[in-house]
Amino acid sequence: MNKKDKDIKVVLEFIKVFCRENHNNIEKQFDQDLQAQLCSECQDLALYAVKRRQVCPKDPKPACKNCDTPCYAPKYKEKIRQVMKFSGIFLMKRGRLDYLYHYLF
Repeated sequence: MNKKDKDIKVVLEFIKVFCRENHNNIEKQFDQDLQAQLCSECQDLALYAVKRRQVCPKDPKPACKNCDTPCYAPKYKEKIRQVMKFSGIFLMKRGRLDYLYHYLF
């Protein structure tokens, strides 16, 4: 698995955790491409995040928070920050230190 695929897998996992823990009462939709149940808002964010990662011109790609040419639109930038912060803390508390490593490096 290459770096781009790993990045996409991590962002989708973070969005899935965020949606599951915060949007419990919203009717879920099933998307075959994402293989996850997400509300429409999180599904939109996931599709946008995957698209942005696929077209990222940086090689090697830095963490988005450290990038000098951010590619997220302001609307999505704030949402992805919320998702990353919440899901990162959530997963670290449950022993997923591999995500902490990915976040820091």
